[in-house]
Amino acid sequence: MRILITNDDGINAPGLEVLTEIATEIAGPDGEVWTVAPAFEQSGVGHAISYTHPMMIARLAPRRYAAEGSPADCVLAGLYDVLEGGRPDLVLSGVNRGNNAAENVLYSGTVGGAMEAALQGLPAIALSQFMGPATQELFDPFEAARVHGAKVVRALLEKGIWDKGDYRLFYNVNFPPVGASAVKGMKIAAQGYRTDTFFGVEPHISPSGRKFLWITGGPQHLPTAPGTDVAVNIDGYVAITPMRADLTAHDTMDELGARFG
Repeated sequence: MRILITNDDGINAPGLEVLTEIATEIAGPDGEVWTVAPAFEQSGVGHAISYTHPMMIARLAPRRYAAEGSPADCVLAGLYDVLEGGRPDLVLSGVNRGNNAAENVLYSGTVGGAMEAALQGLPAIALSQFMGPATQELFDPFEAARVHGAKVVRALLEKGIWDKGDYRLFYNVNFPPVGASAVKGMKIAAQGYRTDTFFGVEPHISPSGRKFLWITGGPQHLPTAPGTDVAVNIDGYVAITPMRADLTAHDTMDELGARFG
């Protein structure tokens, strides 16, 4: 099996090392793992692509490249430059440091990389490690993802739905904020929503007197509705969420059509 991996934390991120281990196990002794990851951290860029300016790409080692772009850029670079049009069998993105559940999904570069792969007609999975008090006490905060990652990916490959239609399915996986031995299993979970948790800005004045704004986030451990991604993670389960890039609110189509005649 040929696997392409990327992330949004950057080429030197520890989570990418974890993903390399997962991908190597899945690919098998006769497989290939190709890495194309951002040269610098790209957290929060979502599904952005560098449409208005070029990006430099550098070969760091055999099958290992860094690109000055977003995770979606890296997927495009992998498909059309590094692999020269060759098609990987699977694209994996992550393992992100921090959860990409609930509203975080919409900002996530990790999810954006998997989304671009799906738009290119490829099977894709985004993987993230929820962090919390329990993971802070671990020698390896990625322990849950490292130990259970290959099993989760293999389960999705064997049991997941892999359609080939427009806006094909891809998967968003979040590992719970616990040690590996405390993981209770896997659950299919819808994307949740943290109420009263929003991104904002915090102003700071530089020594030169200029104002700069830092983006601030809200509490990450507020529960979402029962059975949704954050709630499942907090309960100790790996959350697996099937996703599509189609943003149409299909539940409103009939009513809106009636209203507009």
